[in-house]
Amino acid sequence: MPDVVRDRDWIAARIPHQGTMCLLDGVLDWDADSVRCTSGTHTRADNPLRAQGRLAAVCGIEYAAQAMAVHGALLAQAAAEQAPQRPRSGYLASVRKLVLQVERLDDIDAPLEIAAQRESGEGNSVLYTFTVSAAGRLLLSGRAAVILDAALHDSHTG
Repeated sequence: MPDVVRDRDWIAARIPHQGTMCLLDGVLDWDADSVRCTSGTHTRADNPLRAQGRLAAVCGIEYAAQAMAVHGALLAQAAAEQAPQRPRSGYLASVRKLVLQVERLDDIDAPLEIAAQRESGEGNSVLYTFTVSAAGRLLLSGRAAVILDAALHDSHTG
């Protein structure tokens, strides 16, 4: 596996997904607008997204969503070094322009590389493009909208 700048333990401590549902193994690199993660969990028999012994390619969306959450955690950590702040929670609001190049992920031998690029974002919404690839082969891609602090926002307006 390539060198990672943040490992699985770091990730699990900062995203809501725990145990086998934490799908990412590490962060390869990141900056203010993007993150690139790695994972080998797609081949594990105990992957919680498997159905009928298979991991459908569409499950790559969850890998990408977790990479986006990791990106948010990295940005929050960097900002906290400037001025402490409460971490923001988010949820995947929509996925568009999804292109699946394969039917399943569990039969891909190489580690997955999950990249998320922040395209825009202000206030409580962020738009990312994402790709999931392995050994230089694109497996799926798309765009995702993330809503931040939705529960907090709803409690003030409702």
